[in-house]
Amino acid sequence: MGGVRMEQVNSPWGFLPRGWRLSTIDEEKERLTDYVANGSFASLASNVHYKDTEDYAVLIRLVDFNNDFKGPFVYIDEHAYSFLSKSSLSGGEIIISNVGANVGTVFKCPNLPYKMSLAPNAITIKLKGDNDFYYYWFKSKIGQANIQALVTGSAQPKFNKTNFRSMYIPVPPLDVQRRIASILSSLDRKIELNNKINADLEEMAQAIFKNWFVDFEPFKNGKFVDSELGMIPEGWKVGRLDEIADVVGGSTPSKAKPEYYTQKGIAWLTPKDLSNHPAVYTSRGEIDITEEGYNSTSTKLMPKGTILFTSRAPIGYISIAQNDICTNQGFKSLVPKKAGTCFLYCFLKYVTPEIENKSTGSTFKEASGSLMKSLQVLMPEQKVFEDFETIVSPLFARIEFLEKESSRLSLLRDTLLPRLMSGELEVPE
Repeated sequence: MGGVRMEQVNSPWGFLPRGWRLSTIDEEKERLTDYVANGSFASLASNVHYKDTEDYAVLIRLVDFNNDFKGPFVYIDEHAYSFLSKSSLSGGEIIISNVGANVGTVFKCPNLPYKMSLAPNAITIKLKGDNDFYYYWFKSKIGQANIQALVTGSAQPKFNKTNFRSMYIPVPPLDVQRRIASILSSLDRKIELNNKINADLEEMAQAIFKNWFVDFEPFKNGKFVDSELGMIPEGWKVGRLDEIADVVGGSTPSKAKPEYYTQKGIAWLTPKDLSNHPAVYTSRGEIDITEEGYNSTSTKLMPKGTILFTSRAPIGYISIAQNDICTNQGFKSLVPKKAGTCFLYCFLKYVTPEIENKSTGSTFKEASGSLMKSLQVLMPEQKVFEDFETIVSPLFARIEFLEKESSRLSLLRDTLLPRLMSGELEVPE
């Protein structure tokens, strides 16, 4: 890749390269539609009924994208699917959220084993050029700035199809579009592959945990004794979580004091950070805190290998600290004591439904420190904990390696994206 000389072809975001032209969505679209294109609000209400049990088709929503399309889904019957024919989806379409706090979020329709239709509060578009190129363009800083310029309303941000149609877009030669899309999609494919491998590795670790500490397969030939949790291997006991790990809460420095926050200081995490960047390993949140901010609160610095567990809003995000870190009050984290990092991670994954059921609260449910400390846990001989770590830790080490690789690839993609989309970088044939 190298620099490319610019001709005087102006655009709202600067000069376009030689051979590129400027056009509008309306001139280049093949299809632009949304949920309300199917009829009036009254007709939609009478013909479309949402279901939480599996049925003929799935409504594709922003929340499904945020959940990595793992469900739970909203279903519709065959009649509703036929009625919503103008917004049916087949997989791979560009979808853009156009209402709500996350207006402008761009994602692709997945390939699910169901008929699919677009949910409210989003539009779907197909352009005459390369669909992947425009997917990345809409996600780029230039594309996002153009979308956000259309947004109106503060309480309920939104943009409409009419204004979207008039938005300017670049139209490079088709072969250039394809080459740019190929570079960016190859990076995304590698990231997706890493994610799939990591999901399989985590599933393997959880299966080994269940095999050892739920089904007791490696210990089946030994003697078993009765306990309050049922029959367990002789020599084991039922204990409390705080016997094998320290349960640590967090706190938030005053937001009214900007001197308490910094871009590079003491790593500090919120549940929102794990929501925005879910990963098995975490090094820091969106913003750090200063030493002064740290000293102003009761938050505690926890060591590498701590299990970070969100205890409210929502309950159940789990990640492993890659370095010393502290959190806000939305966490009840586990610092390993008798049990190791891998055991504690798998244990929390396994008992999260129990924690959710036992949590209380009027505004939102919260897992208290006393609840977390008192969770029942099987305590084998120390050697069993150590043997489990020896077997499972290579799986987690591989997960950490692939997550770091994916982070580097994401950074490379995000660095290339604006330069490719503006034509600043020329893509070789």
